[in-house]
Amino acid sequence: MDEIAVSTVVYLPPEEVYEFLVDFPQYANYSKHLREVRQSGDGTPGTRYALMFSWWKLHYTAESKVTEVTPPNRIDWVITKDIHAVGCWRVEELDELPEDAPSDAETASRVYFEVEYDPDTVSAGDIDLPRFVSLGWVIDRVKPVLQTEAERIVERIVADIEGRPRRVDITIHTNTRR
Repeated sequence: MDEIAVSTVVYLPPEEVYEFLVDFPQYANYSKHLREVRQSGDGTPGTRYALMFSWWKLHYTAESKVTEVTPPNRIDWVITKDIHAVGCWRVEELDELPEDAPSDAETASRVYFEVEYDPDTVSAGDIDLPRFVSLGWVIDRVKPVLQTEAERIVERIVADIEGRPRRVDITIHTNTRR
């Protein structure tokens, strides 16, 4: 399994961060490539999402399902179509404010977005590829796009949830078995 994990500090308590994260359909507002999110359910386990992506000449709808929630610290999900992938949002309250915290910050949480996926579970028939484009070529080009997109989403979410833009330090952890 390959892994992508992105984390950052948000200057709010876990409860407020969690309520923001559980409102998944709004994520399309933060992503360059996520065009629309359709939700079936209330965000609790069993809730399903159809995520419509568009990148280059590719259009794809991913389907996911919430598998478990532990408010205010965790939302687990699984992709249910075409690729084996699982992930979560995790929120951990920090015991102390970071040294570079804004002067008006009273509390801080570290927010993690983590995904484990097996690129070998995708086949060319699962995605409508343009003529003469191989799945391997697409996978090689999508990996850096996914990382950049994850960073962009986290930065935009932090600005929205805190109510003001600021420089966001993002920690990226990847583990690729190839």
